[in-house]
Amino acid sequence: MNKKVVIIGGGAAGVMAAISAAESECLVTVIEKMPRPLRKVMITGKGRCNVTNNTTVEKLIASVTKNGKFLYSAFNTFDSADTMSFFESAGVALKTERGNRVFPVSDKSVDIVDALVNTAKKRGVRFVTDTVGTIMTEDGEAVGVECESGNKYYADSVILATGGKSYPLTGSTGDGYRLAEEIGHTVTELSPSLVPIVTRDEWCSALQGLALKNISVKVFRGDSKKPVYEDFGELMLTHYGLSGPTILSASAHMRKNNGEGYRIEIDLKPALDEATLDKRILRDLSENNNKDIINSLDALLPKRLIPIVVAKAGIPANTKSHSVTKEQRASLVSVLKHLTATSFGFRPIEEAIVTSGGIKVGEINPSTMESKLVKGLYFAGEIIDVDAYTGGFNLQIAFSTGYLAGKNA
Repeated sequence: MNKKVVIIGGGAAGVMAAISAAESECLVTVIEKMPRPLRKVMITGKGRCNVTNNTTVEKLIASVTKNGKFLYSAFNTFDSADTMSFFESAGVALKTERGNRVFPVSDKSVDIVDALVNTAKKRGVRFVTDTVGTIMTEDGEAVGVECESGNKYYADSVILATGGKSYPLTGSTGDGYRLAEEIGHTVTELSPSLVPIVTRDEWCSALQGLALKNISVKVFRGDSKKPVYEDFGELMLTHYGLSGPTILSASAHMRKNNGEGYRIEIDLKPALDEATLDKRILRDLSENNNKDIINSLDALLPKRLIPIVVAKAGIPANTKSHSVTKEQRASLVSVLKHLTATSFGFRPIEEAIVTSGGIKVGEINPSTMESKLVKGLYFAGEIIDVDAYTGGFNLQIAFSTGYLAGKNA
């Protein structure tokens, strides 16, 4: 007789678990409280869906900021090459961009969502819209779920894949933590990860909406001279502080004091050393000899940024280009290479891409994703206490743990 598997949560991990379990001839039901599954996948990568990272298992593990070794079996069972192969065989052409980030050629996350849902349905997976109220157990074994509607779904195995607490509008409201705790599991402290940073620097809010590309970022804790993180890419200035890919990744390294008291240094011209940058400034000033300095640096910086950089360098805005001194140029170079903001903390967990914390990994068998406390209960995705950098790594965790849980359930 075919085994029955019930999956709580129709996100990336839940749907991949469903596909994997259905491959093994199981009768699979996915219970998702939102009217449509995979809502969070729809908005990832600004609607483009960074589906995985085209790299080795070793690099996948190295990109997990918490409990990476726990994922060794999951990544070895279903790695990024398997993810790419899955989508390509489902008719989604993929491309690899900077940083080995993988996207659909169409740049449309709906293609990824459709591929997952259609594959699941072809394999006989049933999707139910309802909210699970409790996981039913008998003699320390999961036997099904009871929904808030009163409907009960009996099963040989239950997979808990409800996601974290980030992006609650997509259905990730943290229900899964309560369900797990009620049957004896431990949930580690929850905090936002891959989250925008709040600063008290007026220059950030003055430039809200400005994107800075091809910059490098270094993050220091307090007065330390050694960075806790460095990155290259893009950031966005906002009314509350800083966001964008480099900042979201940096936040994963700023967990002490909930992100407060870190110094973020932005190098606006990382391709130029200080001597070369000084020569470049000298050339720009010479070409605009009789103009004020704030009207002479358009070729070097975005227009809105110029007055702020000039003021930070201590140069009066109406200083003529021909009268800028060597000392003033040195001050300008220093600001361009070390534009600094101080973090005051994180934006709320609801705005984080992922939740740090979750089901304690010591209570889960890493080879199967089965609970060590409740037989027949499995975990997959963000509900587990693992999280990674941006770049497709978190979705790969969802696919790998989902596939492994489904296969064993």
